[in-house]
Amino acid sequence: MTLPNETRILVLQGGGALGAYQAGAYEALASAGEEPEWVAGISIGAINAAIIAGNRPEDRAKQLRRFWEKVSSGLQGSSFLPGHHGRSLFNETSSLLTSLFGVPGFFTPRFPPPVFALPATAAALSFYDTAPLRATLLELVDFDRLNTDGIRVSVGAVNVESGNFRYFDTAKDKLTVDHIMASGALPPGFPPVVIDGQSYWDGGLVSNTPLQYVIDDASNEKSLCIFQVDLFPARNAIPKTILEVSEREKEIRYSSRTRFNTNAAQEIQRLHKAAERLAAKLPESLLDDPDAKILMEKRSAAAVTVMHLINRREKIDSQSKDYEFSRLSVEEHWEAGRKDVEQSLAHPDWRGRKIPQHGMKTFDLTKNKEHAS
Repeated sequence: MTLPNETRILVLQGGGALGAYQAGAYEALASAGEEPEWVAGISIGAINAAIIAGNRPEDRAKQLRRFWEKVSSGLQGSSFLPGHHGRSLFNETSSLLTSLFGVPGFFTPRFPPPVFALPATAAALSFYDTAPLRATLLELVDFDRLNTDGIRVSVGAVNVESGNFRYFDTAKDKLTVDHIMASGALPPGFPPVVIDGQSYWDGGLVSNTPLQYVIDDASNEKSLCIFQVDLFPARNAIPKTILEVSEREKEIRYSSRTRFNTNAAQEIQRLHKAAERLAAKLPESLLDDPDAKILMEKRSAAAVTVMHLINRREKIDSQSKDYEFSRLSVEEHWEAGRKDVEQSLAHPDWRGRKIPQHGMKTFDLTKNKEHAS
């Protein structure tokens, strides 16, 4: 459970259809009384974040369920052939149908294709039309509540022209459906979204995990308890086929170096604490020294605890797992997220934890020895 004087933060990675894992994780956290005070997301993580923050607590899991049932309504039922090979064929068929016909309530293919559209139009800049997603978000998310109900929301996107990464944050901005769609506008599938005259693409092009942002931008008044829900494992087995090569490349690209980022944040927190202790030892005559001021400006008194929740459902995944929206797979992802949270919250290491005294403590309580991330 969250300890006294901790801010609960939910960090949601991008990953398309795999985002059902995050929905299941949220459902289990909410059931355990761990409602987030701040949700930060990229791409599908931004969509899940908007649904969570844009609804009453008692409606959040229901609205998440409505979204994931809608987008998985195209292919229902189970695998038509037994065994691992049959399931792999089922998943690949599902992803092929997504490519050809789109996803209900999410996106539809453009006809004619973008090569025949007028330059500089949305139709010329993407293979799919995301108007269905806009309608779905407006149906499921109360944006007035999202901006005023107390849960802080941060979503990341990339400025198409400058290439600069930007977070839109309810602590500083009024978020609309455009901000959520911009965070998930992955090219060349989806068109850029224009906000204040600037075009934005999916934040995952630069960084797929908003962990460092929440650590850097958090108040120092309270310690942080971060539930980081990752959809791609940073570590996995060496591929044996060309399809596994494609899957592994995608995992490496979109895992955003999860362990590296956590270790870097841990080291930064350790240095912040050291600077704080050093400043306390300085004579008063040195406190106005420019170098001392720089160190004090960068110091962070917040202790950080991170629970890693990583989707490691490898046996039936494939290179198309992020756009494989069958009802069967979505329900499995949801259940995996729920079980991983329940297992982690019940683990003795988590139940016996204390607020770290030296910056950051990380927990990864569902990993196995063969494929630890």
